[in-house]
Amino acid sequence: MARAPGDRLRVLTCGSVDDGKSTLMGRLMHDLGAVPDDVAAAATGPDGALDFASLVDGLMAEKEQGITIDVAHRYLSTPGRDFHLIDAPGHEQYTRNMVTGASQADVALVLIDAVRGMTAQTRRHALIAALTRVPTVVFVVTKMDAMGWDPERFEELVQDALAFASALELKAVQVVPVSGLTGENVARPAAAAWVERATLLDRLEAAPVASATGGPFRMPVQWVRRDGVDRAYAGKVASGRIRAGDLLRVQPSGRTAAALQVVGSNGVVEAGEAGLTCSVVLDRPVDVARGDVLVAADAPLETADQFEVDLVWMGDDPLLPGRVYDLKIGARTVPAQVTEIRRRVSVEDLVPLAAKTLELNDVGVCNLSLGAEIAFAPYAEDRTLGGFILIDRASLNTVGAGMIRFALRRAHNVHRQALTVDAAARAAAKGQKPTVLWFTGLSGAGKSTIADAVERRLHDMGRHTYLIDGDNLRHGLTRDLGFTDADRVENIRRAAEAARLMADAGLIVLVSLISPFASERRMARELMGEGRFLEVFVDVPLAVAEARDVKGLYRKARAGQLANFTGLDSPYERPEAPELHLRADAETPEEAADRVVAALRERGRLQA
Repeated sequence: MARAPGDRLRVLTCGSVDDGKSTLMGRLMHDLGAVPDDVAAAATGPDGALDFASLVDGLMAEKEQGITIDVAHRYLSTPGRDFHLIDAPGHEQYTRNMVTGASQADVALVLIDAVRGMTAQTRRHALIAALTRVPTVVFVVTKMDAMGWDPERFEELVQDALAFASALELKAVQVVPVSGLTGENVARPAAAAWVERATLLDRLEAAPVASATGGPFRMPVQWVRRDGVDRAYAGKVASGRIRAGDLLRVQPSGRTAAALQVVGSNGVVEAGEAGLTCSVVLDRPVDVARGDVLVAADAPLETADQFEVDLVWMGDDPLLPGRVYDLKIGARTVPAQVTEIRRRVSVEDLVPLAAKTLELNDVGVCNLSLGAEIAFAPYAEDRTLGGFILIDRASLNTVGAGMIRFALRRAHNVHRQALTVDAAARAAAKGQKPTVLWFTGLSGAGKSTIADAVERRLHDMGRHTYLIDGDNLRHGLTRDLGFTDADRVENIRRAAEAARLMADAGLIVLVSLISPFASERRMARELMGEGRFLEVFVDVPLAVAEARDVKGLYRKARAGQLANFTGLDSPYERPEAPELHLRADAETPEEAADRVVAALRERGRLQA
């Protein structure tokens, strides 16, 4: 008797390149009867023997064409099982595939080459399996035939695997010897007398499937649609079940309503179960948007905007604390910044290391700050509502995958204080509209000179101003920062926050910073609000800026005495659509300043 569909076991195979994963997968799928005749024929050599690595290549080619490898198996007349095999490539550049697969898996088969032992990538994949809370982890020692089924070698690898698993705090870890080439101990027992009789397939048959049916009802809203006059809120049920009449809470808003009707793919259903997609019609009009979460009213989720998280970095460019990324959790997307890298985790020995950035495939523990509160559950409790990705806002590439540990206490203890005198009142008292003029360009372009000329004109007009100059800033507020990319991002973040406070005080703020990264200039713009930010690109050719070299910085950089200098060995990302583009090699500072003041007048920023 076949098992129920919900008993399908999601099996992730992972490990380092050349550890025998393709051979094992090919053997397992062949022995499970999941190999079409044409694929088997293509993988059969002249001697009539199957090349199991080629076999899995053929099956993966079918998968890429849209065929999912979901196979049913009946073994020795015992109840069979449905398997979903998930392949995680062993190459380091495909670590993102490992994270994605592990976040879905019930079982992770972490391969160890009996000849090479545990490599750095083996350890990285085991670490990711632990971080993503894969319920069952099995270390599979492959190529035992190449070691003559030596029990001493196997025991040595058992101790290595168990020691690493213990450091990862993995529970009930199994270590299994196999030969994918000969099939011993995969689906049939090995000939060596010392090997336990339970094969790898036996262990997979007995492995439990992760279930979320017993928890409280939770469903991220993926889309909103109309059912006649009613609005239906659709999504995949993350845990629990929903029935008509159940009282629900919308998070993060906290509004409540009862479920009037639950609709499945074929019409009205009695209940929506975990893992299934359904629509919920509420008994009263409630503001629900994509990204909100419907939960049982008596079991609300926690909401917060600051967290400690585990983070796997998958971007080619390093993670820069302070840079704004987009965080996607469920169907919700919010701006996010890593405010602190608490530690980077050494893949070799799990020793915590100090780090200012995370590079490709690094794993770290970080503090994360969001632009808005989200409803969440710790990842250890709920994979769906505790796991997230980070997206680069310029390239739109996924650059990080994270797991929420917990909300930081300050997220709950620190609240904005309502003030009687607000920004509008302070601006009215000064008779002006607060504005931030953000001057950006290469060193030597003339930013500070032009900004100073603009401030003089505004001061003579009786306007209330303040000029934040990059060099002056580094004598005080940012004196602790260097010139690495990470330090530059933090330097701009602090300058932008200071400018925002001054604009709230009703001032016209002039900021003169190289600010080489488009991402941080965009962050500053969004921080100020609509209409209050004007980007002024002070543009000169590099040769002109270098010829001026008033401070001698280019000369030092060319001599190797000044590292990470913008325009030479550190990039400058030119603004694509600044409000003002000043050609500082073709106009005088006074002419440029007149253009800036004229732009303020045209935009109504100098009117009371």
